[in-house]
Amino acid sequence: MCTVTYISTTKNSFVLTSSRDVPFTREKALFPKEYNEDNIKITYPKDGKAGGTWIGHSSKKRLICLLNGGFKNHYLTTDPKTKYRKSRGLIVLDLLKESETNSALSKIDLNQIEPFTLVIVDWNNDLQLMEFVWDGINKHIKKLPQKNYIWSSATLYDETMKKMREDWFVKNKIYNKESILNFHHTAGVGNPKIDVIMKREKVGTVSITQVTKIDNKITMNYEEVK
Repeated sequence: MCTVTYISTTKNSFVLTSSRDVPFTREKALFPKEYNEDNIKITYPKDGKAGGTWIGHSSKKRLICLLNGGFKNHYLTTDPKTKYRKSRGLIVLDLLKESETNSALSKIDLNQIEPFTLVIVDWNNDLQLMEFVWDGINKHIKKLPQKNYIWSSATLYDETMKKMREDWFVKNKIYNKESILNFHHTAGVGNPKIDVIMKREKVGTVSITQVTKIDNKITMNYEEVK
């Protein structure tokens, strides 16, 4: 998974939207709700397989969104001695509970964790946007200026496909949560293998989650894609 966009609307406001692309055989996710875990409030849709999540926000004033893969597609390990020890969706929940973002990313042990990318928004002080990539060997942390972005999962989209999607994103007139939601529903060239609503033989877009923060109010909207 997946396709993620970030829209900077004001100094303290943003819209992050995630289209989730997974195998059609994967267990259905539970609709988002607020959970109390270790006395921390976390709102997220729960993955039906591992119980983690690909997107959530917490009372630690942090939003995290997961994309599978790092900078490029990777080979899955089949060796029992080096099997992945923990779901990436559970890593998201762990990080949502931490008190400080940078120290949490620095200290977290990702040995034997499958490569992934995180889009992180933190508003404990000034609104901060970060990209965190675990490539299976090294951590890569980048602070991003407040503007508009699109990410496409390296496990499903090659560099040519990513560039096409970036072009669609730039050409679309995107100003608010309505226009970006429309982008997630309609952007493409009529090819279901690469359009933002993606559908291939065994994998495709199953849901869209949108998180909107306006000043001190944050909301999460979720819809299944049929």
